[in-house]
Amino acid sequence: MFSLPPNLQTPAALHGASAFTTVRVQGGAALLWPEHWARLSGTCAVLGLPDPASELPAFPPGLHLLRVTVTDDGTFHSVRPLNPGPRPAGGVSVVLTDWQTHPQLAAHKTGNYLPYRLAGAQAQAAGAFEGWLTDAGGFLTDGSRTSPVLEIAGQELGGRLVVPVGGLPGTTRSLWLAGQPHTERPVHVSELPQVTRAWICGAGVGVVPVSELNGRALPVHWPAVTHPALGWPE
Repeated sequence: MFSLPPNLQTPAALHGASAFTTVRVQGGAALLWPEHWARLSGTCAVLGLPDPASELPAFPPGLHLLRVTVTDDGTFHSVRPLNPGPRPAGGVSVVLTDWQTHPQLAAHKTGNYLPYRLAGAQAQAAGAFEGWLTDAGGFLTDGSRTSPVLEIAGQELGGRLVVPVGGLPGTTRSLWLAGQPHTERPVHVSELPQVTRAWICGAGVGVVPVSELNGRALPVHWPAVTHPALGWPE
């Protein structure tokens, strides 16, 4: 047994008392940074953390994923290359996992991130690209690394899309849905067999159609997008 290093004897390391956001960096710019910063600032206020710094570092050429983390000690950043591979023209697979989001922290990106990591690991073990989480009542809340959007047969009029409530307010998803008819409401897992199309949205992938949900094939529709944050990084 080893002694715990001093750098791990902090509330952020021991209890996940931190807030973070991940931002795509493309063409030397952090895409949707004002929106990411505003969400991060709100989480810091909830957790009693310092306000996040708003200035950004200089970025190397190419595609990167920026992570901005706030702890009691201030604002920190890390940058890694963003190489998701070829665009999955046939869509991606998603499974419903056994993991649940925290009832009070689900709307925030915090260091208390273990359920999402475990959901991602369960999805990977099942050969799926993404895993979805629920709450204690069996309602879909979020993805392990992306935000879901659904089309449910017979539920909504005029092709309106459905955003499950209870999870993180995704910045990429909000940008894509701006100006589109959609509704935000609870979605119970019993409704998933009625899903006719689905998408996942995130800084690292843009907007990606789901081709398979819990082993059931779905039609794939790549939306036409113009904002660089919405496209597959390539």
